[in-house]
Amino acid sequence: MKVYVTDEKELIMEPALRWAGNPNIMVAVKAFGLRATVQVVDLQVFALPRVTLKPLVPQFPCFAKILVSLMEKPHVDFGLKVLGADAMSIPGLYGFVQEMIKDQVAKMYLWPKALEVQIMDPTKAARRPVGILNVKVVRALKLKKKDFLGGADPYVKLKLTEDVLPGKKTTVKHKSLSPEWNEEFNMVIKDPQTQALEIMVYDWEQVGKHDKMGLNTVPLKDLTPDESKVLTLDLLKNMNEDDAQNDKFRGQIVLEMTYKPFKEDEMPDNVEDSNDVQKAPEGTPAGGGLLVIIVHEAEDVEGKYHTNPYARLLFRGEERKTKYVKKNRDPRWDEEFQFPLDEPPTNDKLHVEVVSVSSRMGLLHPKEVLGYVDIKLADVVTNRRINEKYHLIDSKNGKIQIELQWRTS
Repeated sequence: MKVYVTDEKELIMEPALRWAGNPNIMVAVKAFGLRATVQVVDLQVFALPRVTLKPLVPQFPCFAKILVSLMEKPHVDFGLKVLGADAMSIPGLYGFVQEMIKDQVAKMYLWPKALEVQIMDPTKAARRPVGILNVKVVRALKLKKKDFLGGADPYVKLKLTEDVLPGKKTTVKHKSLSPEWNEEFNMVIKDPQTQALEIMVYDWEQVGKHDKMGLNTVPLKDLTPDESKVLTLDLLKNMNEDDAQNDKFRGQIVLEMTYKPFKEDEMPDNVEDSNDVQKAPEGTPAGGGLLVIIVHEAEDVEGKYHTNPYARLLFRGEERKTKYVKKNRDPRWDEEFQFPLDEPPTNDKLHVEVVSVSSRMGLLHPKEVLGYVDIKLADVVTNRRINEKYHLIDSKNGKIQIELQWRTS
């Protein structure tokens, strides 16, 4: 395979593709009121494709588009059997079919024509952070309860538009329709002219889906840089201005927001979506490193008998556990675990379980596994840092967010 690296922020590969097999492909052909079954046998494909990854960007998976072209007409060889007879033995048919396939494929994909697959918007992928948004969730006012009986257990979720990072969450305030949080969050901004902050208020439920109590958005272009702004926003059903349901009062949310743009040539080392990671401590073996596992949070985990979840990690025979969170379907841990290694964990897997433990003694089911996931670690060795949400196996809707870092000296 030929590989080209150019000065155009692209990677070009030209593999030689050869494939042969005897697949059992049956095709039903119907024409002029007659129906026949055609079998494709002895299929062989020879092609010389050019695969271009462009443009190369600093954000995973490190390229925005895939373009595939053919450098020459492909060779496709196969046999056709109709009613058990070899149709390709008919004089002239074999050559006619071969040339027709080559010409049709060449019209679509022969270089410089290409099949283009867009992975991400290249203009957004190449953008670098330009500032920090500080959001203080102060309080909510006069929320409308979702339950027929009792009050509400509200919490707030914050999310930036055009951002792949997980959102931020406040703590849950139980049995309150005018809760007060005074919790602060920092969020990385890449384009204050187009991005907006989405604010969603939910009613936490121990069992079942959390009810949305209302939402609103704040365009960042409405904020004056380096000036703190206190906003009292009405909670809406949705962001459709013509929806009459938004006329109904659902309560209010009070926020204090400050957008702080970076100064020229200023880039903090602790920007949360940077792929830079710390170095391993002194004394780390030259061929090894430090595997860092940060268990952030889980979502929609639910036990049959109780829901007091903690995360259990199993790596190379070593077991680590987070603290357990009592009666919470959306626990947040933010706990870090470190494994010094003599060699990269290229062929290793990390086993993660979310387990619920009973808070009362003597129950028939003291422990219950709420879901698990096995994570291959080869990607973190290559990319140095991965921060993703994983679907939990054996869980209806459960997810867990885990950050992995591979630090070398």
